[in-house]
Amino acid sequence: MKQTVYIETTIPSYLAARPSRDLVIAGNQELTHEWWNEQRPSFDLYISQFVLDEVAVGDPDAARRRMDILAELNELEISDDAIRLTERLLHEGVVPPKAATDAAHIAIAAVNEMDFLLTWNCKHIANARILKKIYFVCETAGYSCPLICTPAELMEGDENEV
Repeated sequence: MKQTVYIETTIPSYLAARPSRDLVIAGNQELTHEWWNEQRPSFDLYISQFVLDEVAVGDPDAARRRMDILAELNELEISDDAIRLTERLLHEGVVPPKAATDAAHIAIAAVNEMDFLLTWNCKHIANARILKKIYFVCETAGYSCPLICTPAELMEGDENEV
């Protein structure tokens, strides 16, 4: 059985975007393409309606490219449990109210027992300063939080390298 990955909105956004002039973003785009092309087949991928809503916004051509990338992925239900966990992440101050959708991504992935949440959102999701709090809130609510990581962190390693 393959491990499961919740694909957050930044992943299809980086895949569909024109190459950035910003060197860091360009590098992240390249890593995202590498992960998508080489690592993706090793996992079962999932999204939510929140991802679909977010990728549909903006330039119509870019939105179409993002939607095409997600076309064959499985969609997870936004259950009452996920809504309650979202509210708890917000209430506990782990994620600010202005980033409620980011809290929802975390909650949906946790409630649906995903192994990983893949994102480039390092402000409100894959942020080392808040990860312990995210994991704690999920665990105290009775859920095992997925490992939150970037594509660079979810690459297959060479076990012979030290």
